[in-house]
Amino acid sequence: MNNQPIPSSELIINDDGSVFHLHITPEDLADNIIMMGDPTRVHALASHFDTIELTKQSREFITITGTYKGKRITALSHGIGTDNIDIVMTELDALANIDFKTRLPKPEHKTLNILRIGTCGASQPYIPLGSYILSHISIGFDGVLNWYKDGEKIFLKDFEEAFVKHMDWPERFAKPYFVRANQELIDEFSPFTIRGMTVSAPGFYGPQGRSVRLELTIPDLIEKLESFEYEGYRVTNIEMESSCLAGLAALLGHRAATVCLAIANRHIKESNPNYKPLMDRLLLLSLDAITS
Repeated sequence: MNNQPIPSSELIINDDGSVFHLHITPEDLADNIIMMGDPTRVHALASHFDTIELTKQSREFITITGTYKGKRITALSHGIGTDNIDIVMTELDALANIDFKTRLPKPEHKTLNILRIGTCGASQPYIPLGSYILSHISIGFDGVLNWYKDGEKIFLKDFEEAFVKHMDWPERFAKPYFVRANQELIDEFSPFTIRGMTVSAPGFYGPQGRSVRLELTIPDLIEKLESFEYEGYRVTNIEMESSCLAGLAALLGHRAATVCLAIANRHIKESNPNYKPLMDRLLLLSLDAITS
């Protein structure tokens, strides 16, 4: 354990004792956290709370902490992309495991339970619109975990090697990494979800194989992803955050997983923009699962 205080340049604490980006204090954070990219979805989730003790907002980060069926829950918006997940996960861990007065790690580690709820595009023809996909394994196209030395301890190297060969992965791209979600959360959320192997892309258009006006480096990305199979897993869906969440949570000693609602199918080129009722149902299912 590091016995030197963390410099203020590395962990910025605001004058009110809150962490820099999220603008919440350690006391504001529950041990059970449900995160989502869309800030409006935080209010939708919190509408099911029995009590609400605080609501705070800083930039795209909205935090609402309250109780549901007697258990304390924090709902939090993380914005879009793995770069935001790097911020949010680092600051959540600091809130739980750093003494803000001494700037030293606390002697006892606290494990957070973190579920991310999002939307995605399915990449297999057999996955219908409206499916709930649980990311058992995530594939990081983003490269964020490559910046952390201990990432190699959690990467699924055999999956990675097979994938790089199958995709004919361009050398100038960030090296893809494969990570597993927390097994306990997988067990809790499996009853109402499809087993997924999820791509986390560093963008919505080109990195997900969408061409609007620019030509793509991998024009047949979706077809290649659809045909990849390893140890019984196929690429089921594409989103933008699950890899960094699963990886950082594992490295920091937290339990994390991602469940996404499929609002598009990239293979059959269909989408459902009117997915709110399906999302509302997923929010309730997730609240019940994480507090059970």
